[in-house]
Amino acid sequence: MRALCWEGVGKLAVRDVPEPRVRAADDIIVRVRASSVCGSDLHLINGYLPAMREGDVLGHEFMGEVVETGPGVRRLRVGDRVVVGSVVACGGCWYCRTEQYSLCDNSNPQPVFTEKLWGHSPAGILGYSHAAGGYSGSHAEYVRVPFGDVGAFPVPDGVADDAVVFASDAMPTGWMAADFCGLEGGEVVAVWGAGGVGQMAARSAQILGAERVIVIDRLPERLATAAARLGVETIDYSRTDVLEALREMTAGRGPDACIEAVGMESHDVGPSYAYDRAKQAARLQTDRLTSVRQAIMACRKGGTVSIVGVYAGLVDKFPLGAAMNKALVLRMGQMHAQRYIPMLLDRIAVGEIDPGYLATHPLPLEEGVRGYELFEKKRDGCLRSVLHPAG
Repeated sequence: MRALCWEGVGKLAVRDVPEPRVRAADDIIVRVRASSVCGSDLHLINGYLPAMREGDVLGHEFMGEVVETGPGVRRLRVGDRVVVGSVVACGGCWYCRTEQYSLCDNSNPQPVFTEKLWGHSPAGILGYSHAAGGYSGSHAEYVRVPFGDVGAFPVPDGVADDAVVFASDAMPTGWMAADFCGLEGGEVVAVWGAGGVGQMAARSAQILGAERVIVIDRLPERLATAAARLGVETIDYSRTDVLEALREMTAGRGPDACIEAVGMESHDVGPSYAYDRAKQAARLQTDRLTSVRQAIMACRKGGTVSIVGVYAGLVDKFPLGAAMNKALVLRMGQMHAQRYIPMLLDRIAVGEIDPGYLATHPLPLEEGVRGYELFEKKRDGCLRSVLHPAG
């Protein structure tokens, strides 16, 4: 079969790879119909998560059709159209039973690297390096999904492939980001990042009761889309001092909650960004912390900072003093896909959330390299490239 593979730092290629097969009783094989690129894939491509091997198949946000099931699969049938959570979870360990699926004890078969790096190993993630289990990803014609009954969900009739694909990752990540904020109604929420996750976080905050949502980015087309689609306020950080703008917009108080949806390659302007970029390039730090620093400094006293952008290792100049002395609540993590996806599918089906507009560039799998170039370079107004292996 054809698949989009990692060929070394900054290098991708579509090539032939072996088709997946059922290995365990609870496996399913899915014929991929739509697989979205994601900002966290860029961290793998660019070598910031150092556990990739040449030929690894990328992709973790997808939907498709079940074509084979293991003998232990009970909930799904061949022919079901499903969306699959990117996080692999067993469904039976303590973390899964308490709906903390991204912390599953049993789904990462290669835990040594992350145990040494982070103290414990979290769940496996499809298509997300050998640190996350070494699973082949979804930028392919077919993909093996372990624990199929736990991680794959039937798609409601009438929901388009290029909309429901975002229920795999961007939507549950955005919803969890807003859920972490503990909104009770009437709050001001600031969101760093107007990509797919940031826009879904903004919409989720609105549904959960935020009175005002302010989205921060530098790309005019993304800010315009967020304003038009979601009715949010926006800040262009390349033209405006973000901290001053947020103070002015909140009468000096600061947002009640700040959501960081950017991650380890966050961009900014000015000397601090140049410093962070140089240290990351020299591998003196693994992640750039620009947007997290801003969120902590901007948040009101006693507020919440919710971090769902992906970070991998060590950072410099973390404003711990500001977080401690302002009594901030910091919440963060990989999303608990299986906890949120069924609810989100219901909301998509009734039109409460419509993520389909994120799929600005549908492309065949054979153009996957171009899809990533459009996405990474932010060309042609690209919010997300969605690859279609089935043609």
